[in-house]
Amino acid sequence: MALDGKQSGVLLNMLLALALTVVLFAVAIVWHPAVLVPLAGLADRLAAALRWDALVLLCLVLAIGNLARHRFLTPADIDGSGLTSATDRARIFQAILQNTLEQTVIAIAAHLLWAASMPVLWQPVIPVAAILFVIGRVCFAIGYRGGAPARAFGFALTFYPTAIMAFGASIALLWRAIAG
Repeated sequence: MALDGKQSGVLLNMLLALALTVVLFAVAIVWHPAVLVPLAGLADRLAAALRWDALVLLCLVLAIGNLARHRFLTPADIDGSGLTSATDRARIFQAILQNTLEQTVIAIAAHLLWAASMPVLWQPVIPVAAILFVIGRVCFAIGYRGGAPARAFGFALTFYPTAIMAFGASIALLWRAIAG
């Protein structure tokens, strides 16, 4: 199957985000900067993950605030999309908000699973993922108007760290359950 220009652009940007994620995760694991997360007990690791997830949550708050600001300042959108047909700009802000909400839910869950299940020296992956989340959301929002290739890097930089962490934590938990 031959890819068209948009598909090629999406694939390239997603692969770049995946490569960046893998490299930064590997650096965090090898370097394991203890200053980023406590290496003590489970409660401390969970608390540290939640502190880093304040960045993730901030992205959601900003996306909500951006749409609310737009609606307040735009008479055609002030009544909300349930009562009006939204302007193009409101639809874009709503799409960014919806995607950010979805990404936030799975990211926070994945970060907590990682904190609870992965080796202590792998915990610095959490701050790396939280920072990548913020960068990814900014890139996604900036690129959204440019279409799929323009937003693919931001989407993938948000999604791949979460997916890798969810998969890794799930495997670790399954392994522990089987191994007893």
